[in-house]
Amino acid sequence: MTDTTDTGTTTPVEKVRGALLRYRVLAWITGLWLLLLVAELVLKYGFDVDALDFVPIVHGWVYFVYLILTIDLAIKVRWPLGKIITTCIAGTIPFLSFWFEHKRTQEVKAEFGL
Repeated sequence: MTDTTDTGTTTPVEKVRGALLRYRVLAWITGLWLLLLVAELVLKYGFDVDALDFVPIVHGWVYFVYLILTIDLAIKVRWPLGKIITTCIAGTIPFLSFWFEHKRTQEVKAEFGL
């Protein structure tokens, strides 16, 4: 069953729903790991404490998965290139991934009637 929207996409709504859920989960996980990365940097450079050395590596891999899932959603809902890039960059600025996740979720839900 395919649902055509005003944007002309013929992506099944269930595939969009799944891609949106995956994007939302990774946006939150990325945002949380980014906040932990900020804490790690403060500890490392402010207090010379290396207790959280693993955080940069984990955040890097989580961010990589976030990029893949963001592009997956973007292809399914046919976002323009500028929207894809800004949404991808949101995972690099503390708290911005949370705001973008909320904004993009509202847009996709409105567009696809989810």
